[in-house]
Amino acid sequence: MTQRPVLVVLFDGVQSLDVTGPVEVFAGAGRVARDPGAYPIRTASLDGGPVRTQSGLRILPDAALAEAVADGPPHTLIVPGGEGTRAPEPALIDWLRAHAPDAERLVSVCTGALLLAEAGLLDGHRATTHWVACDHLARCYPEVDVDPDPIFVRDGRLSTSAGVTAGIDLALALVEEDLGHDAALTVARHLVVFLRRPGNQAQFSAQLAAQTARRAPLRDLQHWISEHPGADLSVEALAARARMSPRHFARAFRSETGTTPGRYVDRVRLEQARRLLEETAGGVEEVARTAGYGTPEAMRRAFVKALGTPPADYRRRFHAPLPTTR
Repeated sequence: MTQRPVLVVLFDGVQSLDVTGPVEVFAGAGRVARDPGAYPIRTASLDGGPVRTQSGLRILPDAALAEAVADGPPHTLIVPGGEGTRAPEPALIDWLRAHAPDAERLVSVCTGALLLAEAGLLDGHRATTHWVACDHLARCYPEVDVDPDPIFVRDGRLSTSAGVTAGIDLALALVEEDLGHDAALTVARHLVVFLRRPGNQAQFSAQLAAQTARRAPLRDLQHWISEHPGADLSVEALAARARMSPRHFARAFRSETGTTPGRYVDRVRLEQARRLLEETAGGVEEVARTAGYGTPEAMRRAFVKALGTPPADYRRRFHAPLPTTR
């Protein structure tokens, strides 16, 4: 079987889950493929010495970075994030600038994107990072096309992911590319995660993406919308439920949540439809009706616009098999 060596860069202040999440995915893929050598994994720090993660754990690398690439570049180079990306060692940036372009796949997890950006490796590319660092990435590195919304972005050989667990989603996507859907799904099951989050899924749910309204009537209405996506959610109907005029309601909702009622409703319905397609066996027409789209065609247009794929294709890729009963 083809070997795809994986090298994980370590440094003081690294986020431990940014390291262990992808490592467990690739190690699991080797077991699924019944070839432990399918993804030879090494970790390396600048001098080969141990590093302390931002949570206080100590990790002993396999080698120094110079030694790790002495016999050739890795297939997949993973640059994790963490507090240590705030003031990285210049020697680490120099090493990335010199050696990262040689890897067949260059991957950052969370704020690891800041290290790649500092090395000039994201210039001219679309990229993402943890939501809290997206503004900083865009402001400090204007040559980078920062997309703050997706959980991961793939741009040619370059892949960047959002915070922490998004690195697992990205690693699963890479395994799926290498070994196929069934292998990646098996790894996901062993890790007790679901192979269901496409890269263009938003970092936040509708409730998290929008601010929680300060006033109780609007806050309660946000929860009611989430629980009743199939109801009449027009501005007029929502305003009546909030006991406001439509004009005042629309203005107040946007002021307190940062989005319009229509956009909030669209996102809630999309999330509901996705969950139903992932977790139930209901037909597309039933899902469209339950999620509030009314017709399958309306739901199809929403999926293509937001996710780049129609509902039927989405279900084929991300539907979790229903548990069998004895």
